[in-house]
Amino acid sequence: MIIPSPWAVALFLHCLTLEVPGAPVTMPANQGKEQDVFCPPTNSLRQGLGAVVQDAETLRMVQRLGKLIQTTDPMSVTFLSDRRAELLQIRWAAEPEGEPRFRLEYELNLERLRAGQSEAALFGFRQLEQKLQQRGLRLLDRGRSKLRMHQALALLRMGEQENCQTNHIPESCLFPIQPAAFHKLPRGSRGAIHLLQEQLLSTPEDLESRWLLNIAHMTLGEYPAQVDPRWLIPPKAFESDYALPRFPDIAGRLGLDLDDLAGGCILDDMDNDGFLDLVVSSWRLDGQLRYFHNDGDGSFTEQTAQAGLKGLFGGLNIQQTDFNNDGWLDIWVLRGGWTGKAGRVPLSLIRNNGDGTFSDVTASAGLLNLHPTQTSVWFDYNGDGWLDVFVGNESSSSHDPDPCALFRNNRNGTFTECAAQAGLDVRGFVKGVTSADYDHDGRPNLYLSLRDGKNKLFRNEGPAALPSVFSDKWSFTLVTSQAHVEEPISSFSTWFFDYDNDGWEDLFVAGYKIRDPGDVAADYLGVPSLGERARLYRNNRDGTFVNVSKEAHLDRVLHTMGCNFGDLDNDGWLDFYLATGDPDLNTLIPNVMFRNAEGRFFQDVSAAGGFGNLQKGHAVAFGDIDNDGDQDVYVVMGGAFSGDNYRNSLFLNPGTPHHWIKLKLEGKSSNRVAIGASIMVEVSTPSGPRKIYKTVNSGGSFGSGPLRQEIGLGTATLVQRVTITWPVTGVRQSFEGLMLDAFYRLKEGDPVPEKMPLKRLQFSVQK
Repeated sequence: MIIPSPWAVALFLHCLTLEVPGAPVTMPANQGKEQDVFCPPTNSLRQGLGAVVQDAETLRMVQRLGKLIQTTDPMSVTFLSDRRAELLQIRWAAEPEGEPRFRLEYELNLERLRAGQSEAALFGFRQLEQKLQQRGLRLLDRGRSKLRMHQALALLRMGEQENCQTNHIPESCLFPIQPAAFHKLPRGSRGAIHLLQEQLLSTPEDLESRWLLNIAHMTLGEYPAQVDPRWLIPPKAFESDYALPRFPDIAGRLGLDLDDLAGGCILDDMDNDGFLDLVVSSWRLDGQLRYFHNDGDGSFTEQTAQAGLKGLFGGLNIQQTDFNNDGWLDIWVLRGGWTGKAGRVPLSLIRNNGDGTFSDVTASAGLLNLHPTQTSVWFDYNGDGWLDVFVGNESSSSHDPDPCALFRNNRNGTFTECAAQAGLDVRGFVKGVTSADYDHDGRPNLYLSLRDGKNKLFRNEGPAALPSVFSDKWSFTLVTSQAHVEEPISSFSTWFFDYDNDGWEDLFVAGYKIRDPGDVAADYLGVPSLGERARLYRNNRDGTFVNVSKEAHLDRVLHTMGCNFGDLDNDGWLDFYLATGDPDLNTLIPNVMFRNAEGRFFQDVSAAGGFGNLQKGHAVAFGDIDNDGDQDVYVVMGGAFSGDNYRNSLFLNPGTPHHWIKLKLEGKSSNRVAIGASIMVEVSTPSGPRKIYKTVNSGGSFGSGPLRQEIGLGTATLVQRVTITWPVTGVRQSFEGLMLDAFYRLKEGDPVPEKMPLKRLQFSVQK
């Protein structure tokens, strides 16, 4: 009998510690000096700036972001696995034989795996096992199980890299995996199946291994027939609730299938030519913000350099705004999320100059805010007709917090921070922020989703003293418990939307806590788990909400990061898409699309529509990219670790017989892009009159859809009227004479709707 040595037991415990998301790898202080070896030379930041000469302030931001690439210690940021692996390789090579060297070897191979060096990691883990055996030592059962699962994951990653990435096709990794996407190079999945079966023989109750085993068989075309019946997850568990037609992924044919890590997106008309353009970010330190112009002929052209955006790096999330009310959409970049103190990096406010170029005006606008974040909301909290912004920062220490910020627009291109004065001195790990006038008092309120505690709903009380819109006395009151919207305790993305079309904003909050993918597998199998579940709160119209998750079929473990809502089939009921995952490489769970069944409940249509990508999903935007009247869906894919990249998707809507209307609102007393305006469309249908409600915003809290509103009208035969409630004055303005299937500009105070041209584009769906 082989007795585990004390160091082998310690290694096992260390293995467990390393599996905690975000756990740091410790390193002697003097080792930090080696970081410059892995940084690009300073002058590389000056290369390729493109045709536009950037102004001085933009260049200062470019230099600031470039310096971060050079000076960030990779051992202070868990996710810089490629650079961490290089440092650990040096340390490991210099370490003499003994326990510390074995521990470094484990850490090194774990970083290699996260850096995308799957084959090297697999070889390294196998070598480690052999060395233990040669010394007559072994790990405890749980430690051996950990090493086995690392090897299985390395093999699964090899299969993905060789098939889904190197030989990528639009059907790759779409769950349940279809014949076109079966792996032509089987060695990765085949090896993983062997190890996962070993794992299940040892621990039959291991739902994580069972889940991954079913996926591995799927990739080889062996599901369900060749899955051991003891561990089969029945195909019926993955069937859609509704026969939605399939949405083909055409991102590759348009050059929009960017292969990168997690990031944000804006799908909107950046140059006011009537076509939706695309802005995409990546959270890499050197992840270039990229701008793709919709050429109006069925193609896109990247104009990043021409727009003056070169060197503006990073951004886990981005949003559009019009901070200066000039009618041109600006870009807001959120940085530093998930990285703790290392995430104290600048945000960016990038002004649209109206001539195809952009300028970073962060510093001059008073927005040089150095706190980790990936969430904010633009709203006119004080009703002065100019957009303010609330930023939800991530505090990871109560002793050294990163408080949230409220920036009041000074109406002159600058902002003043006033969160504490307004009663919004929030210090928590904020992951989602949304705003709505849920109580119909004419003032937008705030809801914050927290990763580490009860969520927070703040009611906007208005000016507590002086009536001036510039008064610091505007105040918010915490009303979460009274409104019954504290849960889920661990949550992420959130939004207000009127899912039941009663004219009152409801609230969705995604849960964000699982032990491993086994908690998601448990949902499909109908067995209990400890995973945090989503919440759908219906507005009671009295300042309170009621949890209707079960009735709405949303009482599920929906481990969601990115998300947004829209109307897939133009039936006038808002659907939504959840992009799922977390940094752990083993979290291979499908993204989920839900169809709204007339406000009664939601139907999972992921498999039918072809939306269930197993790779990590982030920003989501619904928008009619081809101007044919129905909404398409763009999704930014990719994980957090440096090797967890994947290609973005653009799901083209195959069409619907239902009618629609597009509305571009233009504020006068209200903010120019009319964020916060309420829309009511009254239509005639064969079954009688109907009202459809929508609020002007960019959708969910991770990903930005167009501010022009694309509203499905179902079986409408006539648009009776459109009524806008403008956010500043509260005036209800009605427009009549609008046609079905048309695009209109509606101006505050102007009674005549302006019909806008809408050129339909043709995007090929042929391979």
